[in-house]
Amino acid sequence: MNFLDGEILYVDKPLEWTSFDAVKRIRGSIVRRLHVPKIKVGHAGTLDPLATGVIILVTGRATRRIEELQAGVKEYVATMALGATTPSFDLETPVDAHFPTDHITEDLVRRTLTQFLGRIEQIPPAYSAIKIGGERAYHYARRGDDPKLKPKTLVIDEIELLEYAPTSITIRVVCSKGTYIRALARDIGEALGSGAHLTALRRTRVGDATLDQCLTIPQLAELIKTVPIEWPDNYPIPPRFLREQAGEEA
Repeated sequence: MNFLDGEILYVDKPLEWTSFDAVKRIRGSIVRRLHVPKIKVGHAGTLDPLATGVIILVTGRATRRIEELQAGVKEYVATMALGATTPSFDLETPVDAHFPTDHITEDLVRRTLTQFLGRIEQIPPAYSAIKIGGERAYHYARRGDDPKLKPKTLVIDEIELLEYAPTSITIRVVCSKGTYIRALARDIGEALGSGAHLTALRRTRVGDATLDQCLTIPQLAELIKTVPIEWPDNYPIPPRFLREQAGEEA
């Protein structure tokens, strides 16, 4: 691998890790392997800490492709609790209201989901990293202020009910960049005449990158330790790397 010229790496982000946590861990692994002081590593598309699944990491000159890579369609599998809401629309914050669910049936859920197909308007969550006047929206939300976010136009290409229970549903969603599945849970709950919040989220695809192509963080860190390394033309290879290689060959 040529990490300096640029590599694109598919990672299965673990639960409770931020996207930056993944970047930091893999950057450290590459720096230690190459014996260089620093290297560019970025991610194409953020995943919330409470979400798992596909995240694309890019190194070196490939960081120039971040916008291109994160523009691809996303696929998610999401589980939602019905009959209750939280301020963050997921498990980051405690339940703040309860609603009736006796009227909800599987048929009603299926019919309701069709309302979200195609081009829709979505107000992002207040607990999000969107900047308002230079400040993140979640800073306003945690102070108890309303950040007054504007609706965004999005596209839902596919939405499918995978599992139904009286107080919980699991759906598969294929959507455009910028879609907040937490906000979709909020809107589905309202459309059902109840409330809802996200209890689990797994991203299964970003563009052409699918979950079955991903490595876990430990798997990728171990691969970096052993994979053959290529260097850009005319790049001064660190002497410590050369000595290390000579020791391995000996």
